[in-house]
Amino acid sequence: MNPASGAPSGPLVQVFGTPDSQATRAALRFFKERRLEVHFVDIHRKPIAPGELRRFVERLGARTLADTEGKAWRDAGLAYLSMPDADLADRLLRDQRLLKLPLVRVDNGYAAGRDEASWKSLMQTGSRG
Repeated sequence: MNPASGAPSGPLVQVFGTPDSQATRAALRFFKERRLEVHFVDIHRKPIAPGELRRFVERLGARTLADTEGKAWRDAGLAYLSMPDADLADRLLRDQRLLKLPLVRVDNGYAAGRDEASWKSLMQTGSRG
């Protein structure tokens, strides 16, 4: 918070993930250690909105958002399946367990997964994803 105006200082940081995700906790810790206000969205309690997920897909691509190493991916039988990006994006929207967490948005910049280098870049520019 900016004490003079009462407005938050620094960029708007949103972290989409789950409390039981180690990578999500790392992202929350990363931004809090830098004294940034973080808005955490637990996708178990409130799934990511379709429009928000589409913005992540537009900026990063559906393949970047898919957790191809995760148990949900294997359990869904997707390990050996090839599909167009549009179909993959639809599948990610329907089953958010397939997402690579956390999904991070800093102003107009986007990142997926545990990637401190991207988070630092987002903090500096606020416009890269």
